[in-house]
Formats: sequence, structure tokens, C-alpha cells
Amino acid sequence: MSKFDITIIGGCGHVGFPLGLSFAGAEKKVCLLDINEKSLERIQRGIPPFKEEGAKDVLDKVLAQKMLFCSKDPASISDSKVVVLVTGTPLDEHLNPRIDLVFDVLDQYFYYFRDGQLLILRSTLYPTTSKKIHDYFVHKGKSLQVVFCPERVTEGYALKEIASLPQIISGFSNEGIERAKTLFSGIVPKVLLLTPLEAELTKLFANAYRYIHFSIANQFYQMTSQHKVDFHRIYQAMTQGYPRMENFPKPGFTAGPCLLKDTMQLASFANNTFYLGHAAMLVNEHMPKCMLEVVKANTDLKHKNIGILGMAFKGESDDKRDSLSYKLARLLKYEEAANIFCSDEYIQDPTFVTREELISKCDIIIIGAPHNEYSDLHFQGKKVFNIWKSS
Repeated sequence: MSKFDITIIGGCGHVGFPLGLSFAGAEKKVCLLDINEKSLERIQRGIPPFKEEGAKDVLDKVLAQKMLFCSKDPASISDSKVVVLVTGTPLDEHLNPRIDLVFDVLDQYFYYFRDGQLLILRSTLYPTTSKKIHDYFVHKGKSLQVVFCPERVTEGYALKEIASLPQIISGFSNEGIERAKTLFSGIVPKVLLLTPLEAELTKLFANAYRYIHFSIANQFYQMTSQHKVDFHRIYQAMTQGYPRMENFPKPGFTAGPCLLKDTMQLASFANNTFYLGHAAMLVNEHMPKCMLEVVKANTDLKHKNIGILGMAFKGESDDKRDSLSYKLARLLKYEEAANIFCSDEYIQDPTFVTREELISKCDIIIIGAPHNEYSDLHFQGKKVFNIWKSS
């Protein structure tokens, strides 16, 4: 008999926590296994570890029903019928995938896996990694059913999207695929069956497409900024009443823990012939420098106090991973500005100031992440630069 239906390795993170809540809400006994003691303690007290729409209500419910548990003891892996691994493939300093880090985690917990378990690989993986994980257990003499079922949700709205989007399922045995279908059918509206390599590429293609899509608007913005033309007037003319352009994105800082990483994984998989991906990276990563040049073209930075409002990688998020606002802050330090102040509505940082203090102290204000709270702020006549919309 198993104590838990599901144990999620890395269960307190942005991938594991919403999935754990979803399964617990469907009356599965879920254990969130994590080494982050602060996050474990917060969850046990009914406090979500990060900003996630609807998480508080679901968390209160599943804790009261004793369907969700937290642990830092890896023995919970052995106590589960199903194990979910949310370790993905990060990049090294040369933008190459670090597959070895996935196997470091497997080595760390190998003793606790047992024959007959279903192992669900949830995070984005470099193509062919799921096959290597399957072979890893075969060669080490443990019989697990390995499946790759990637998450495809928007951070901050994962609970809603898990329940509304189709779930891709792939695996290396009919038994594993059927078990995964049965499990996910309790929380998703539809499942789609692919081979593991197809599933890996589907996730990477989707994120790379979005990254390239955003880079088009950013490239156009860079063109107009060089000639001091208001891009947003052009944007309105392009999109207003013109259906073929209704999905054209606005410019902004295109960042976060997935889009660049997954685009570069595809580039590596394509033997560095993914020219669209590399071009998108050059455009998107140039946006902080472009923003700085726009500011410098319109005002003198010398001896001025400069503030960045919004340090998260996107609006309405508390995730600072790979945020380009931090890159902008570093660039500003090379200027002759008097002081640089940073603020964010959702990120706790002792070096940050409140938005009120930032507005009061700064001569120049740059919107780094377009949190809703900034839309109606009174800036006291200060110079404000907002790449996200017309001034």
C-alpha cells in the first residue's frame, strides 16, 4: 500500500505546486517534496509560495481535506504510486542545455524509486532526454513506467489552464501511457498522444514561436526608436479594425525562465542552424539597451535619480528569473546617474523602495514590468518612459 497517490519532486516550484493543487483538488493524495524549507512551511500554513491566481482557495480546501502534504524527506518517493519530476533542462553560460543536471537529480533520489511506479516527466526537456531517462532506469535495473507529459501553462494562471488545456502524453510503454491518461483525465478536458520526441519538440516549438513572435514587434520598435517615431501610433494603425493583424504583439521586455531557454535548446538541437531563434535572441536581449538609448535621446541622465518600476520578468508576476529589468539596471550603472532605485509590487527585496518613494525621489522613471497598479499612478510631472504603451 502506498501512503500517497503522487509525490512531486520539486513540488514547491512554479511547475510542481499548481499541478499538486490540481491533483489534490481531484481527490488524489499528493506530497510536495522539496528542499526549500521556507516554501514548505508557507504552504503548510496555507500561504502560496508565489503569485498564482486562485491558489489560496484551493490550497485551503485541500489542506483541510488532508489531500496535500509537504515533505523534505525523499522517502515520500517510495511511498507513492506516481512520481512527478519537474526538473527541466537549464542552459549553461554558453547557452547549451545542461542535461547532466537532470541526471544529477535522478542519481540523488535513485534509491527511493521502486519497481512499478509511474514516473511523469513534467518540465521542458531537451529532445531525446526522456528516452535517456527511460534507458537510465533500464540500465540500472529498475522497472518504472516513464512518460513525458509537459506542462504548457502560463505562469500565474496555471490552475486555470491545467483545467482547460489539452494535456500531451507520451511514453515508452502502453501501460505507462494508459496510466498517465487515466490520471490526467481527472483534471484536464482532453489528452493528446504523441511519441516522446514529438512531445519534446511540441513544447519547444511553442515557446520558440512565441519568442520569435515577440521579437518581431521588438525589432520594429527598435527601428522606430532610431528615427524618433512613435511606434504605438503605428501599432494602432496596423491593428485597429484590421483582423489580419489582431494577434500582433506589443513591444516589451521578452524574458522569463522559458522562452529564451527553450529557443536556445532548439538551436542546440538544430546544430546551431536555427537562425530565426538566434535572431530573435539578439533582438529581444537588446531591448534594455534600446530602452536606455530612448531615454538618453530624450533627457540627460547625468546626476539624475533614475527609477525602474517593475522588476519581475512580466506584468502581474512575482517571478524575477531572467528579468530584463535587472539587465537594464546594470546598464544604468555605467551611466553618470546619481542614483538608481528599483521597486516591484510583488517581489520582496530589501534593496527595493516603495513605488511612492521611487516616484518621490526619481527624476526619470522607467516601467520595467507593466503591473496593473502602475496604470493609474500620478508621476508628479516626472519623465516617464513606458515601452509597453503610448505615453
